[in-house]
Amino acid sequence: MKNILVPTDFSTTAQNAARYALELAKQTGAPKLILFNAYQAPMMVDPLAMIPAVQLLDEGQLKEDSTVLLKKCKLVLQAFCPKTCEIEIYSEYALLNNGLDEVCAKTGSGLVVMGITGGGALEETLIGSNTLNVSRHSTVPVIIVPTESKFSNIRQVLLACDFKAVLETTPVEPIKDLLKQTGAKLHVLNIDHHVTAADSDIPFESKMLGTLLHDCDPEFHFLDNKDFMDAINGFVQDHDINLVITIPKKHGLLESLFTRSHTKQMAFHIHVPVMIVHD
Repeated sequence: MKNILVPTDFSTTAQNAARYALELAKQTGAPKLILFNAYQAPMMVDPLAMIPAVQLLDEGQLKEDSTVLLKKCKLVLQAFCPKTCEIEIYSEYALLNNGLDEVCAKTGSGLVVMGITGGGALEETLIGSNTLNVSRHSTVPVIIVPTESKFSNIRQVLLACDFKAVLETTPVEPIKDLLKQTGAKLHVLNIDHHVTAADSDIPFESKMLGTLLHDCDPEFHFLDNKDFMDAINGFVQDHDINLVITIPKKHGLLESLFTRSHTKQMAFHIHVPVMIVHD
């Protein structure tokens, strides 16, 4: 298992994600948790100006302030750190949703864990957009942890799949790695309200996915429900799912997860963490 990167803005939500990441490191044997803060010069808004201006501050001071806060955060988390894991801090003058892959390469991180909080529409727009932008642009798997979600050992994993071009679009290795590290059971769920399995490519594509993941012994499930989120939430509850995996695609059912409304529903209103992996 590689290191786990935890971007933080020092909020309660980020702190909860870091606690989750520490427990995950304990289960998977990850050697390090990297607390990462992307600091920036704050925007200074003049109501009489047409364009917001960036306040000119000493970059050295910004980095020092970031480091001080990271050290405080590390001190709080140290009490929860398993003996098998080490906490390190890393800060950089950057936008969080740009260049995270580079940060992962520098820190030897193979997984990103981030928090997200639900609430009012404004709160979801401001806080959620950052987390979701990171998950869209990162090629490293990203686990999104809801604020109220507490860690439980990952024993049951759900992969939501549209069964379209699975050979070309399924990132098999990250999924296998997670299952190997956790020993979890894999459930594969297809939700399709418009076509029946007999009249589509689903039988063939499901067999192809079964071949790709045969050593993981996946269990396949098929649901007919026009409400995607209702189906997902019901399945999660009925099967005691600890983690949901989604694979964003340019086409197909899971593309709806990354439209504005469905992304919010999945990220904000499901009660278990969501892992996003890219093909």
